[in-house]
Amino acid sequence: MLQLLSLLQTHRFWPGTELAGRLEVSERTLRRDVERLRDLGYPVNASRGVAGGYQLQAGAAMPPLLLDDDEAVAIAVGLRTAAAGAVDGIEEISVRALTKVVQVMPPNLRRRVDALRAYTVPGFVGGGGPTVDATALTVIAQCCRDDERLRFAYTTREGGRAVRVVEPHRLVSLGRRWYLVAWDTDRADWRTFRVDRLTDPAATGARFRPRALPGGDAGAFVRRQIAAIPTRYRVDVRINAPAATVRRVVGRWARVEADGDGDGACRMLMNTDHLEWPVSVLASVGAGFEVAEPAELRARVREIGRLFSRASG
Repeated sequence: MLQLLSLLQTHRFWPGTELAGRLEVSERTLRRDVERLRDLGYPVNASRGVAGGYQLQAGAAMPPLLLDDDEAVAIAVGLRTAAAGAVDGIEEISVRALTKVVQVMPPNLRRRVDALRAYTVPGFVGGGGPTVDATALTVIAQCCRDDERLRFAYTTREGGRAVRVVEPHRLVSLGRRWYLVAWDTDRADWRTFRVDRLTDPAATGARFRPRALPGGDAGAFVRRQIAAIPTRYRVDVRINAPAATVRRVVGRWARVEADGDGDGACRMLMNTDHLEWPVSVLASVGAGFEVAEPAELRARVREIGRLFSRASG
């Protein structure tokens, strides 16, 4: 029954024959186990006929997860915070978990979660990208999971607005930004969309057969797309710190190479539109450095140096 419940939580709808096949039981046994889940409080809907199947629905109360209402709300709020990037490395896991929790959460608890999110100031101060609505992430994640076309409004890099209809493939979290990898039905090609530029995502109800992503790795696909975008500045800085130390700070957003025969210095090479990020990295490393280029970064470092000197008296 735990295996059955797990399968019901991974798809919006399961055809009866397919579900019985995955469990290696007869359809009669499947019907009996579904009834047992209902007796335990899990709202499983069944449809009859040739295309019949089973679907886990939101119920009037939380199913028995050994959680009371306050604990369920606390978990959902915590997952929303983690999904927004407050805890590095668990964003994608948090979205998957949040999708499962929201799927069975009754409306009154959802309203409490939304109210708590709207009227709480987060204590986390991150080093990176714009805020992303976790509700939008769950809508997108559900469409990825269910192979369902997604419609949304999108603001392009140049500031233009358009409505897109896509076949979503994966959500990817990189450098405190979320990206959607999807097949764009209008352009008949694979595209990467920044989720913070995406508004009003909605499932269309139209199902699709998943396509094979070129290369197979959604994270690598996003990094290739980002690398191909022209940027305003090319940053080249020599830092008096080991390459491994700098990589821990900058992550995937710069190329860090050892400089010289030893391991005591390195070069950080970065393409960026804004100088705040390399300045933040240099301050976080806490080691001496020399800016090779661009001249604008040297000027920005001098400006910030004067600001801190005045503040320190």
